[in-house]
Amino acid sequence: MTDRAVLACPGRGSYSSTSLGSLPDNHPWVVRAEQLRAEYKLEPLLSLDQSPRFDPARHLQPVNASPLIFLVSLIDAEAAAHDYDISAVIGNSLGWYTALAVTGALAFDDAFRLVQEMSILQQEPLPKGGPGGQVIYPLTDAAWRPDPRLRAAISAVLEAPSRNGDGHVHESIDLGGYAVLAGDEAGVARLLNGLTPVRVGERLFPLRLSQHGPYHTPLVAHVARAARKRLGGLGWRAPSATMVDGRGARWTPLSTDPAALRDYTLGQQVTTPYRFALSVHVALREDAPDVLLLPGPGNSLGGICGQLVVAEGYRGVRSREEFEAAQRSEAPIVLSMRR
Repeated sequence: MTDRAVLACPGRGSYSSTSLGSLPDNHPWVVRAEQLRAEYKLEPLLSLDQSPRFDPARHLQPVNASPLIFLVSLIDAEAAAHDYDISAVIGNSLGWYTALAVTGALAFDDAFRLVQEMSILQQEPLPKGGPGGQVIYPLTDAAWRPDPRLRAAISAVLEAPSRNGDGHVHESIDLGGYAVLAGDEAGVARLLNGLTPVRVGERLFPLRLSQHGPYHTPLVAHVARAARKRLGGLGWRAPSATMVDGRGARWTPLSTDPAALRDYTLGQQVTTPYRFALSVHVALREDAPDVLLLPGPGNSLGGICGQLVVAEGYRGVRSREEFEAAQRSEAPIVLSMRR
């Protein structure tokens, strides 16, 4: 009997030095992507992926990182469909666009254009306030136990009255065990200076994410407006499998209105917080999968999904120790397709 899987596609930041060499140069999607990249007069993706060394300034540019991640994830999803019954697809931020391609809600060319156009728009500066960015901050200790003091620190920064020159700060992505906050340049400085420094494992937080703009906030409303003009004519369709979006809403094959899917993707998905944690909880409760399956590149969602499994108490797992024991068993709950 084939295991039922929920596929969780990663977002920006998942392509790293260990991801080099991930793209098969003869895969039809890679070949087509290179043709589409040429239309944009952008560097070939294979030149990036086959580089002898990882160059963050080059590889992490949104116009390069986003399509690299999209292609690797989509190729892994294709392989997963041969071995698993994919009951639902979710994605973190950029991973939502991959989910649209995985389920056929957008054909490959349209999905690739969505990814590429959005990455181009996201590299443009804010109307005012500089490029802006994202800051990640933990909500649990190293044992994945929620720490109310960390949650309170975030609330204090977000709720503090904004004085002239303080900038703007917003929630951006809810990862469950981590919060991603965003702002214009002054807002990012406010976050970095206002959040209590905390070390979890070997990492010191708050941490600014490299080459990430203030996605999923009102600060990128101009991106959403431009996207609707450039991409509103894409061929939107009902998905072949259920998708769960960044609000926890389910898009099913029988109930999806393609126009509503377009409006969400080019509107609310861009300008409001993306609650990946909620999408995982909904998928676990509604689909009861045998496994959460994580396509590459990398394994950026491994620990995050582990924390969410613990928070949900899925299969009775309620601590990091119990999760790690389950992972060592013959029936792990979270499986990564790459390392």
